[in-house]
Amino acid sequence: MKIVSIAIALIAVAAATPASAQGACQPGTYRAADGDFVVLVPSPAVPEPGLRYQFRDGRRGATNEAGAPLACDGGAVSVGGKAWTRIAFRETPATFDSVETKLTGMLIEPPGADPRRPLVVMVHGSERSSPIGGLYGYAMAAQGLSVFVYDKRGTGASEGEYTQNFELLATDAAKALDTARRMAAGRFGRAGFFGGSQGGWVAPRAATLTKADFVAVGFGLVASPIEEDREQMVSEVRAAGLGADAEALVGRLSKATATLLLSNFAQGYAELDAVRREMAGKPWAAKVEGEYSGAMARLSDAELRRIGRARFDNLELIWDYDAVAVLRKLDTPLLWVLAGEDREAPIETTRGALMDLAAAGKPVDVYLFPETDHGMWEYVQHPDGSRDVTRLTDGYLKLLGDWIKGDVAGRYGRAEHLTGKR
Repeated sequence: MKIVSIAIALIAVAAATPASAQGACQPGTYRAADGDFVVLVPSPAVPEPGLRYQFRDGRRGATNEAGAPLACDGGAVSVGGKAWTRIAFRETPATFDSVETKLTGMLIEPPGADPRRPLVVMVHGSERSSPIGGLYGYAMAAQGLSVFVYDKRGTGASEGEYTQNFELLATDAAKALDTARRMAAGRFGRAGFFGGSQGGWVAPRAATLTKADFVAVGFGLVASPIEEDREQMVSEVRAAGLGADAEALVGRLSKATATLLLSNFAQGYAELDAVRREMAGKPWAAKVEGEYSGAMARLSDAELRRIGRARFDNLELIWDYDAVAVLRKLDTPLLWVLAGEDREAPIETTRGALMDLAAAGKPVDVYLFPETDHGMWEYVQHPDGSRDVTRLTDGYLKLLGDWIKGDVAGRYGRAEHLTGKR
């Protein structure tokens, strides 16, 4: 799954605050009396002295934007004219070894030493940025969870080479949970994983390698990377209003590129060339992307033979990864949250697989947030089919926090509860 840096435009929800008034904002997490919270962190996308903010209900933006729904003065934060209290997290740096590689992490704990507090390890998506000091770790900790975040191998301060080998990444995640358990000994109860996007392949497998009391996944796939590529292209041609012939053609394209990938680029060239001939002259063909098939189709046969493997198969990805087989082995309670209009990870196959697992008696709890794209983003769609995201959908962060605490109750924004017990 690709990670795209997106500029977020927010509709003002409170009286406009001059940008100059936000210069005194200090990084931290601030809580209201009713449990609401806002996280403020530095971001490369926000010019100094501004900070990125994230509210529990999904509003996100920059503190130095006109109309920001908070005010800062001398390090204090107020929202709607009421002062919010800074949460004094306990933050403990960590290093741990996994498969002869030293990885770097951080344990974030709310105040106090509650022996029943859940402990969650955050498992990355495909991004190469560091989650240490980022929004999501603090957003989870603000809901009363102890949170362990760490830099994947080859990213941030961790050693090793960046990879998308789910089995190796799962071993790292299992070591991260073992490390977090030792660090928080006596100060936690149940412990498990949360994985977003590509982390949906990694976190369940990690739970088969070490003791885990729960696994939560947001906008992940129960499908292989090859299936993801095909479903993305089908989603693209459907969004363009094309018919069954176009769907069948991109299906043949995906089959040809899969042959190349699974044979280490030894076979599949003739099949791909036949699909190229079918696509020639179709005005929509140049816009088909998928994860990789569109780019492969637009390379000449000579170019693909020369650079194809180096360009498309250089991250140890397990192309035919059997995600369903992993979940069949897993008896740990599982939360899966789907983005209803996910173009990056189309949900049709994943939803069907999860419903089958639930019907077979697996402890699977499935929620769907309608009209959201990958990352649980709400969006505005333009006539040409392009989308601009607006905010994280309301209820998503709270659902994650409550489910991990075993305290799910009431409604979570527009979430639809598809299966599992409340």
